[in-house]
Amino acid sequence: MNAPARPALHRNFHRLAWFALIMTASTILFGAFVRLSDAGLSCPDWPTCYGRVTWPQTQMEAARHVASEIRPLESHKAWREQVHRFLAGLLGVEVLTLALLAARRRRRGVLQVLAAAVLVALAIPLYMRGEHVASSALAIAGEAILLLAALRWSNIDLSRAAVLTLAVVIFQALLGMWTVTWLLKPIVVMGHLLGAMLMFGLLVWSAWKATHLPITLAEAPRLRWWLRAGLLLLVLQIALGGWVSANYAALACGGGSAALDNFPRCVSQWWPQQNYVEGFTLWRGIGVDYEGGVLDGASRIAIQMAHRMTAVVVALYLLALSARMFRLPGMRGWSSALVVLVLLQVTLGILNVKLALPLAVAVMHNGGAVALLFVLVSLLARLRAPE
Repeated sequence: MNAPARPALHRNFHRLAWFALIMTASTILFGAFVRLSDAGLSCPDWPTCYGRVTWPQTQMEAARHVASEIRPLESHKAWREQVHRFLAGLLGVEVLTLALLAARRRRRGVLQVLAAAVLVALAIPLYMRGEHVASSALAIAGEAILLLAALRWSNIDLSRAAVLTLAVVIFQALLGMWTVTWLLKPIVVMGHLLGAMLMFGLLVWSAWKATHLPITLAEAPRLRWWLRAGLLLLVLQIALGGWVSANYAALACGGGSAALDNFPRCVSQWWPQQNYVEGFTLWRGIGVDYEGGVLDGASRIAIQMAHRMTAVVVALYLLALSARMFRLPGMRGWSSALVVLVLLQVTLGILNVKLALPLAVAVMHNGGAVALLFVLVSLLARLRAPE
């Protein structure tokens, strides 16, 4: 049987994909830093910050813009939010470049990608002028062009993955805007995290496929099923972690003590009162300021307990997957990395409670999720059966 043809890629595509991958991981971690330091609403307008491309340095500068009526300036936080936006904008340019390179041999491929980008670019000033309906229509039209292209194109040249990644970037920009304008609405904050992880996963896949370093194993088909199940469990746990953070439920069981009352118990009980209906109500309308959270103790405890119980399932599954890989030739390195990351992630989660959510530990906990996602998607991208 003939080996499948390698994708006809631009000679620098793999380098740009790896660079975009690193930028995405950096942006995710910086976004976690922004969210966990309560700086997500420090620039009440979007995409400017009190009407500035950068951010104001004094209260007087901020007072000249109508956004100051929404929220007073906190200059020590505003720079964090705006720098995060700069990083996201730079990442968007990188992903656009990848999409153009991947689509260059498709019929009208470059034209379609550019048309989508122009429509989205035109939507931004319309939004800033308050023309939200027209702005949304242009953004939706740009997304539709990219999604239709992805449906029509194959992935032999990674064009489908590239335009899907660009579509995710655009939707991420919308979620970033709604995060501010809808006052940290939990479903939007969680969606923003999941969108970032999806974009990271797509770039991991594209980078490895473009680099073309397959791992050939006779057991590859069965192992890929194990990896897919592990990836689904990991995504579920990431979503729950995002829901914990968005609802300020990280310390719902208590914290800041080495006692067993906050972990493994919760508020000194093994099974405290929990309200899963309220805790997992996804939509609560618009206009509520969710900074600091709006749920009662039983609802936040339900979210925290769900995250803990799912963590046990995910950790046990990934450790079993690691044990399975350890017995396969050439997979001991990946197996060991998976064990280390799982144990580190569990430890960081416990330390978040015991140390009352220190910023550095909480950001590293997000980084652990990124690293686990990298391992699972990398293996899915590289594994294949012998010819």
